Amino acid sequence: MKVSAIIEKLNLTVFGGHQGLDREVEGGYTSDLLSDVMGHADEGQIWITLQTHRNIMAVASLKDLAAIVVVKGFVPDEGTIQQSNDEGLPLLGSNSEAFELSGQLYELLKK
Repeated sequence: MKVSAIIEKLNLTVFGGHQGLDREVEGGYTSDLLSDVMGHADEGQIWITLQTHRNIMAVASLKDLAAIVVVKGFVPDEGTIQQSNDEGLPLLGSNSEAFELSGQLYELLKK
């Protein structure tokens, strides 16, 4: 499933990285620890987190993730959004809690 389809189905906000909306999503990973994501997330996954700072972009790029979703209505800072645009890596948002959004993403991707 493409990032764009997930955005539509989960009613996500796009903060930046519009160029990457056609990327295929291979799964999801939920964590707020950067070291955990660096050690365990897989290429092509969507990362669900409450982190909003620029370092999330570095980790997502390093792991070649499909997108990042920031939860709980948090908004990334301008530097993070700019880096998302520069790299074409979708930076998304949701008002949902991480637990709820993780379950919804799982249900979408298991089909």
